[in-house]
Amino acid sequence: MASLAEQAVAEWRATLDALQALPQIGPDAPVGYGGGIAMGTAIGIRLTAAEPRIAAAIFGGGSFVDESVIMAARQITVPVQFLLPWDDEHVDRSSGLALFDAFASAEKTLHANPGDHRSVRWDGVDDAFLSRHLGRA
Repeated sequence: MASLAEQAVAEWRATLDALQALPQIGPDAPVGYGGGIAMGTAIGIRLTAAEPRIAAAIFGGGSFVDESVIMAARQITVPVQFLLPWDDEHVDRSSGLALFDAFASAEKTLHANPGDHRSVRWDGVDDAFLSRHLGRA
């Protein structure tokens, strides 16, 4: 999975380059990451660690956590919201908690709710989080 995520990081960085080259967006447009569960988080953590244009990120648990993901999380200093499905049948919650602990962000919040991998509840998540950190609030 790591090589797929690494390939996706390069593709997302090229996408950001192309979007910010458009005159209606421009190079100073704020960038946030709002990924999904599993692969969205596996890619997003690596992307956020590598991409200085990302000013805030939302990740969801349910991603397999290995040392490369933990190391990338330790490089993330932007504000983070982390959603953890408490009853995920594919990823144990201790891995999700270890991942949350690894984020180097001074501002990070954990949102743990009952539910399995497919029935993630976004209860308690700050809907204005990205807008606020991207100067859009």
